[in-house]
Amino acid sequence: MKTIGLIGGLSWESTADYYQIINTLVKEELGGLNSAKCLIYSFNMEEMAVLQREGKWEQAAQLMADAAKTLETGGAEVILICTNTMHKVAQEVQEAISVPLIHIAQSTARSITTKGLKKVGLLGTKFTMEQDFYKEVLNLYGIETIIPEACDREDVHSIIFDELCQGKFFPESKERYLEIIRKLLADGAEGIILGCTEIPLLIKDEDIDIPLFNTTYLHSKEAVDFSFGKE
Repeated sequence: MKTIGLIGGLSWESTADYYQIINTLVKEELGGLNSAKCLIYSFNMEEMAVLQREGKWEQAAQLMADAAKTLETGGAEVILICTNTMHKVAQEVQEAISVPLIHIAQSTARSITTKGLKKVGLLGTKFTMEQDFYKEVLNLYGIETIIPEACDREDVHSIIFDELCQGKFFPESKERYLEIIRKLLADGAEGIILGCTEIPLLIKDEDIDIPLFNTTYLHSKEAVDFSFGKE
């Protein structure tokens, strides 16, 4: 079993989800008392959120790269960035280390292609929805991405930062997300990417009868598969 390095704290709520999923998958694979060999570098999210808001992506990239190098030095044999948004700097992080970085959008795209879907809706932070770094990866797999209209993007983003990242889960916010998802389906989406690792804490498969792509789970599953040499 290879050691997995997690760049977390963005938010710690979803990092805890990563930790639980990864360990559950390892136990399902090996049984008994087996659990994952992993290291976690946990950021203070407020510091990174300030850099995001101020557009200081080069500074954020350097911090992320330093975190990855710390994990590699500690023995990590594969690295995960436990957030969709910070994959904006995934290339800079990969260039700073010699072990593989598993890209969350690639994990998601591979799952979408196995279902034969060609057009999906993307929910996430405004950075993820509005910038091209995530959609470009999906496009390489022949996947067209659509995003909510401006007012809906604002609500998706604010619910993430003001509620989900702070461990707050309100029924009215779930219904707002489902309303936005239904609009995307009406616009032709065949499935929906839960493209922020906090969104699966609120929206579950049983909430709506269409394919949902839980990026936290898909990313974690690929890491475990890599750890066992199944990549």
